[in-house]
Amino acid sequence: MTGETPDEVERALLEARSLIESTVAIHRGRSARKHQIVAVEGGHVAVLDAAEQLIATATRTIDIVHARVPESGELPDSETRSERDLIYGASEAVAVRLLSSTRLVDESFVREQLGRERPVAIRVAKVPPLQALLVDGATGLVVTESAVGRRASLIRAPDVLHTLRTLFESVWSNAVPAGERIVFGGRDRAMLARQILGSLRAGVTDEVAARELAVSVRTYRRYVAEIMTLLGASSRFQAGVRAAELGLLPTASTPAGGSPGNRS
Repeated sequence: MTGETPDEVERALLEARSLIESTVAIHRGRSARKHQIVAVEGGHVAVLDAAEQLIATATRTIDIVHARVPESGELPDSETRSERDLIYGASEAVAVRLLSSTRLVDESFVREQLGRERPVAIRVAKVPPLQALLVDGATGLVVTESAVGRRASLIRAPDVLHTLRTLFESVWSNAVPAGERIVFGGRDRAMLARQILGSLRAGVTDEVAARELAVSVRTYRRYVAEIMTLLGASSRFQAGVRAAELGLLPTASTPAGGSPGNRS
């Protein structure tokens, strides 16, 4: 999707969602494939039950799209936390990725990952209104809206799963790590933090890193201390590990220095 304009990306995402919804509708009407797409009846509680069962079977990966605003009265705020608990019920060997829309990203959940040994990887992007759970790339649970209202489906149809996986990977590769925006604050502060983390990873001395950022060594060390506090790290090494887990480090090809996002 590199090189596409935001409008083109949004149009592609909406087309993908329409394809998923139409494919689900078509397969539901074919008795020969009923076992591949099964309606989940019983409201939000039934959907959570189905999600819990799926998560318990995961052995490798769990990918989640959280971009559908719950309908009015669909579930009280006090119950939304249970979805978080379901994710934590996954095996420690399972890698969990959560793709959220900007409107629905849970900042407290993002911060919660800072103290975890195996944090949920969370990214934020413009995503069509869709709620989906993919387990090991082989089974999916999707909640979509249609002319007749909300539809929840348990999916094992290969073509639908392929579309979901393609949609997820395309958006994920261009999405912004949630921790970057929420942990560090504004864009300039996040950019500065990435440059400092890059310097720490490269083993650049404080004096050289400070000079590249055009700040004093004292100010640079204060920035490092602030980043360590935000990441809940007791050492620079631990800060690097936490930053890597959260996807906050710049790519290896990105210079440690560069134009500063902030100056003292």
